[in-house]
Amino acid sequence: MFPFYNCWRTGLLLLLLLAVAVRESWQAEEKTCDLVGEKGKESEKELALVKRLKPLFNKSFESTVGQGSDTYIYIFRVCREAGNHTSGAGLVQINKSNGKETVVGRLNETHIFNGSNWIMLIYKGGDEYDNHCGKEQRRAVVMISCNRHTLADNFNPVSEERGKVQDCFYLFEMDSSLACSPEISHLSVGSILLVTFASLVAVYVVGGFLYQRLVVGAKGMEQFPHLAFWQDLGNLVAACGFDLFFNLLEREWKQKWDIEGSAVLCAGCGMLLHLSLLLAQGSVFLPTFLWGKVFNPLMLPSSCLGHVPRNLD
Repeated sequence: MFPFYNCWRTGLLLLLLLAVAVRESWQAEEKTCDLVGEKGKESEKELALVKRLKPLFNKSFESTVGQGSDTYIYIFRVCREAGNHTSGAGLVQINKSNGKETVVGRLNETHIFNGSNWIMLIYKGGDEYDNHCGKEQRRAVVMISCNRHTLADNFNPVSEERGKVQDCFYLFEMDSSLACSPEISHLSVGSILLVTFASLVAVYVVGGFLYQRLVVGAKGMEQFPHLAFWQDLGNLVAACGFDLFFNLLEREWKQKWDIEGSAVLCAGCGMLLHLSLLLAQGSVFLPTFLWGKVFNPLMLPSSCLGHVPRNLD
């Protein structure tokens, strides 16, 4: 009989310990947002928004306002209990002077919706007002705005609307990158045109090169498509640029330089002319129009004429 009694007592003790462990485990499990609606029939959009804010579940946000005896501390958590963990509160107000805690909104009445760059999180079911708003329950409205530079920051109370008979609320704001719409990367019109132009040029050059080499049988520079056209075009563009340069240079000499200054410039011009001759003798390509411009004495001031060679043959 005694062995049976001992086994029964041991089994009862183990059962009691198991019950205590289950109870402690249940109490230790944190509450989360209970969306408005029957269990299992919540809005899919709201469930997606709650999941979107999951990186903030383990964070706590705090803000202090007021001064003296009217100083209050607001503690806010996203879908987790704030303050006293037995109240199920998502946002609480603590009077700093006496430590009194007031539940502004609870997790078991959560409503959430969003726009293009914001998320609105509402906790209802807070403690009742004493004398305002028809003694209805408090409600917290948290406006989470897009800020791509922070995960979550700048939690601040904005105002308390309690001058109405009903539907009063506390309004808060906070910044978070989780409220931002996904960035859609796309090319600008200019980039698209540039890529298209570069692709066409590549096709033109490669295709023309292959045609000239394989069909025409060209060698060397002649493999470049329409070589004569591009040479003439380059000379034309260069001619326009040098005409403008020399005309401006002549005007500057006539208006701003005295004889002494012109002599100094002429010395430089002479060095430039001799350098050009050396380049030409070295078979370096120089557009034919440039010789007329560089060696034309009429383009230089009269004080420089003595420095310009008359016979370049």
